[in-house]
Amino acid sequence: MPTMSDPFGARTALSTPAGPVTIYSLGRLAELGFAGIDRLPFALKIWLESLLRQCDGCSITEDHVANLARWQPASLGQAELPLMPARVLLQDFTGVPAVVDLAALRSAMHRLGGDPHRINPQVPVDLVIDHSVQVDLYGTDDALHVNADLEFRRNRERYEFLHWAQHAFDSFTVVPPATGIVHQVNLEYLATVVASRRDPDGSWVAFPDSLIGTDSHMTMINGLGVLGWGVGGIEAEAVMLGEPLSMLPPEVIGFRLVGELPPGATATDLVLTVTQILRRRGVVGKFVEYFGPGVSRLTLPDRATVANMAPEYGATVGFFPIDAETLRYLRDTGRPADRVDLVERYTRAQGLFRAEDAPDPLYTDTLTLDLSTVEPSLAGPKRPQDRVPVRDLKTSFRQSLQAPVAQRGFGLDDAALACTATAHLPAGQDVVLAHGAVAIAAITSCTNTSNPSVMIGAGLLAKKAVERGLRTPPYVKTSLAPGSRAVSTYLDAAGLTPYLDRLGFNLVGYGCTTCIGNSGPMPEPVARAIKEGDLVVAAVLSGNRNFEGRINPYTRASYLTSPPLVVAYAVAGTLNIDLLSEPLGHDPAGQPVYLRDIWPTQAEVRSAVDATLHPGIFVEKYADVFSGNPQWNAIPVPDIADLYQWDPASTYIQEPPFFFDMAPEPPPIADINGARVLVLLGDSVTTDHISPAGAIPADSSAGRFLIAHGLERADFNSYGSRRGNHEVMMRGTFANIRLKNLLVPQTEGDVTLHLPDGESMTIYRAAMRYKDEGVPLLVLAGREYGTGSSRDWAAKGTALLGVRAVIAESYERIHRSNLVGMGVLPLQFLPGQNAATLGLTGLEEYQIAGIAAALTPGQQVTVRARRPDGAETTFSALLRLDTVSEVEYYRNGGILHTILRRMLR
Repeated sequence: MPTMSDPFGARTALSTPAGPVTIYSLGRLAELGFAGIDRLPFALKIWLESLLRQCDGCSITEDHVANLARWQPASLGQAELPLMPARVLLQDFTGVPAVVDLAALRSAMHRLGGDPHRINPQVPVDLVIDHSVQVDLYGTDDALHVNADLEFRRNRERYEFLHWAQHAFDSFTVVPPATGIVHQVNLEYLATVVASRRDPDGSWVAFPDSLIGTDSHMTMINGLGVLGWGVGGIEAEAVMLGEPLSMLPPEVIGFRLVGELPPGATATDLVLTVTQILRRRGVVGKFVEYFGPGVSRLTLPDRATVANMAPEYGATVGFFPIDAETLRYLRDTGRPADRVDLVERYTRAQGLFRAEDAPDPLYTDTLTLDLSTVEPSLAGPKRPQDRVPVRDLKTSFRQSLQAPVAQRGFGLDDAALACTATAHLPAGQDVVLAHGAVAIAAITSCTNTSNPSVMIGAGLLAKKAVERGLRTPPYVKTSLAPGSRAVSTYLDAAGLTPYLDRLGFNLVGYGCTTCIGNSGPMPEPVARAIKEGDLVVAAVLSGNRNFEGRINPYTRASYLTSPPLVVAYAVAGTLNIDLLSEPLGHDPAGQPVYLRDIWPTQAEVRSAVDATLHPGIFVEKYADVFSGNPQWNAIPVPDIADLYQWDPASTYIQEPPFFFDMAPEPPPIADINGARVLVLLGDSVTTDHISPAGAIPADSSAGRFLIAHGLERADFNSYGSRRGNHEVMMRGTFANIRLKNLLVPQTEGDVTLHLPDGESMTIYRAAMRYKDEGVPLLVLAGREYGTGSSRDWAAKGTALLGVRAVIAESYERIHRSNLVGMGVLPLQFLPGQNAATLGLTGLEEYQIAGIAAALTPGQQVTVRARRPDGAETTFSALLRLDTVSEVEYYRNGGILHTILRRMLR
């Protein structure tokens, strides 16, 4: 958003070896009497600079600047503030539907008589294709190439569409498949920390790099001192079109780190500990900023690991300020010397450089963690905040088997607990599987594969295990999917790749794979045994998400842990083991081999990292980042036109109906009358529950749709890859195999009741029947509704099914925003109330009154629920339209409808 406006007189010159650059000085605000700028949290200083630089008197005003400059920990203010980030970053699962929406907006603009070319990104947009590769083949040297070929065959329509978009839209670039995971590519290459651009007068302006993106783990870049976080695709599209994000000033929680990690503890153990602490503290919608002497004890990849999982601990960001370690990392990853120099000069001049002897910023509240208390851990079996020390896992897992489902257990009785089953593997290998068998062991995801210390650690542990004669049991599906091609280079240079291969951790692809649910099919004999014994088997992965039904339909338990421990549990083949006191296995001489015997020391890891990592690796691997994939380059460039030519036969890309029959002016808001509950849900329902990303079952509503369109089961791909087709995604909404709809107790998956007749049917079928009957729908939910991924289809699918409002005890930040962005009304039970306390069963008929009148952010509305016997319950609910802008979005039917109408005017 270039601007020459400077109402505060903050434009000044910064001297650099390449000549002066213009900056907007935060020090100028201090000169003007805004006291305390130097003690603002670093993350807020970056936001403040953005307001100061882009203050144009229209979308960003002098009051906005003044309000944030006066931020006080104890008095945050209630005036919403805009943020226009420097760029937008997408991954393909969420990016493809975002670009489909832009293409649909162009079609709508054309239908309404406007100029379609006005629908164009106003800020730079990068899309990294990283979520489409699946682990079909594993444990062999050609797994990488076979999986890549399958990826292209399955996703060719999507990739052709992105080729069109790359040429049709301005400021839009695509990083091809097999390059790496979006967050690691961002960390190692895309992020500049301090950006620069030419102003209209021809001068160069320097400013902090910042971004928003359509993946919740965009927060990983906070480890590099870049302010960024995940939003729904709907909000990201609005920012692309020039609409600032609008937020209330956040609380900023200071997390003080002291001491250093002890031997045996990794950054993964640290982030699982932090996640547990902050979930208990409650930081949803807040900023978390790390400070204290312990910060200097963490490498930048360690910081990125902690920042990555901010969504898991609920924070908007988990921010580490720029310091000497940041500069070292930029040099070590091959950033140009003049860029590193600019970063240091600029951040020191702006008070954005963390100095050891400087006073700490002022925070809303603070917590402290002594790093020396961190111990080896896992998290699971169903949530990333449920940390379990390695020493307690055996006991904890056994307890979870019999714990009630409502307490996140599996509810097995004594008879079920004793069940086993035999898997008849190839070559006459018969193995007996029991509860706790490790069926999937995956070194995967952005969280840990960006960190050389844990990746080298995994390789060294594999080397020692192989040298002692240990092997992985044949029923364990193993995989290695790094987030960057640089990982393979330094593992090769360290001589560790052959040992990982010997244990089955062959390279399967560069992408998100298992963590997003692309773990691929379970070997048929193993799947059959799991079903036969109704076994609770496990996935152990180095990822950040382990919600029910996410990793694989057959792994009911999933545990997050560090890459070395993934290798260890793969070798053990079971969770029913205490790795601190029981042997992993036995060597060829029959001698026990303990984890302590093969665990690499910190000195060994450090020596291997120092010997193998150098800037040249990153310079080489990113030299052809946009053109290094021959299969991508071979995709023919389509005829470029402003309007996309929708193919009605495509099962991947279809024009969504969001803007069909849209009028230039919005209709009046009406109260919701005669509504029925589509689903009644409990606590911690995730966006994975609402809109799954993994495999599409053949007997599901979406599977039957694809079969009816001539597809074989092998060509279904995944829900995530089908997000460009609303017909598939509507049928997949609330279709997670582990969803528990309390309208139909004792069941799981895609089932509900049609009311008032009480007929049981799929959720999609019920929604379509209600639509034909003209009945609006509601969702009732508990605490933390919409936890997890920034999945806009969790809101889009909800809206397309005819849901007009959600009433929940509390919301995760991104999903609430997505609901607003799709014109679905988010309401919140008042404190102390929920569906159970109000006696609501979901069988009632509902009225939501008071929304037809003038809406104001945070007002209360009246809800009336009439039971089948005619009795009525009336209660008040909080309107979770939090800002004036959100009221406008809702009035227009969604954020994109709002923008389109503005452009038409």
